[in-house]
Amino acid sequence: MKTYTAIIERCHDTGLYVGFIPGFTGAHSQAESLDELNKNLREVIEMLLEDGEPVLQAEFVGTQNVVVA
Repeated sequence: MKTYTAIIERCHDTGLYVGFIPGFTGAHSQAESLDELNKNLREVIEMLLEDGEPVLQAEFVGTQNVVVA
C-alpha cells in the first residue's frame, strides 16, 4: 500500500473540490464533497498505476504563508 499527498482547492465559481497529486502526471480529479474527491483520486491513481509505478516529477513538501504589505 502506498500513500500519496493530494493538494485540494475549492473552485470559487463551481463550488467543486479539485485535487491533484504533485508531480504525478494525470492524477487529478474534482467532486462535490471531500469524500467523493478522495474516492475519485483513488480510482484515477489505481488506473494510472496499471501502467507501472510513476517517476514523480515533484514531491510535496508543505505549505507556507507569504505576507505582502
